[in-house]
Amino acid sequence: MQSIISVKGVDLKIGKTQILKDINVEFEEGKIHGLIGRNGSGKTMLMKCICGFIKVTSGEITVDGKRVGKDVDFPKDMGIIIETPGFIPYYSGYKNLKLLAGLNNKIGKNEVREAMKKVGLDPDLKRHVKKYSLGMRQRLGLAQAIMENPNILVLDEPFNGLDKDGVKEMREYLLSYKEQGKTILICSHSAEDIAVLCETVHEMDKGRLEKIS
Repeated sequence: MQSIISVKGVDLKIGKTQILKDINVEFEEGKIHGLIGRNGSGKTMLMKCICGFIKVTSGEITVDGKRVGKDVDFPKDMGIIIETPGFIPYYSGYKNLKLLAGLNNKIGKNEVREAMKKVGLDPDLKRHVKKYSLGMRQRLGLAQAIMENPNILVLDEPFNGLDKDGVKEMREYLLSYKEQGKTILICSHSAEDIAVLCETVHEMDKGRLEKIS
């Protein structure tokens, strides 16, 4: 298997604070990779760098053969949940996703509807997103990440706010996504999520990364 995400010698400094220190890691295609670590350890920042949201101070990140920040600003073919997804509060879930789909014009309303159904949401529900529960917002965030059928998913705490059944459904969905040859990078506080889903696990601590399985 070849690596689809390559991180070489990456440092990140914000002001005088060293956030990431000499990160070197390869994430192979077609697998689920886990990132664990305490709050403030640098997990989310590493994900933001991989997605092109934050420019690294030194080193390089390559996604699917393209160098982030040089060949591409943001990797194509990537679905992302980082922190709480931002939606327009007085629109329905479907209307929010339809608007976002219009940015790339890759998909139509059928794919938006299908993505919502896959994560257990009703596309015909007229309720405004501001009245969604935390779990429903998480599901909507995942629907947004998967609706264009990307090859790579980068998911920061995707199970937040889901009940036990919701977590089980999402795990099953992610495993089925992997079976299609997709690559998933997931960050979770739950040791059980990581154990059930991930083929490789790396731990972040004070900006450094170490492989633990």
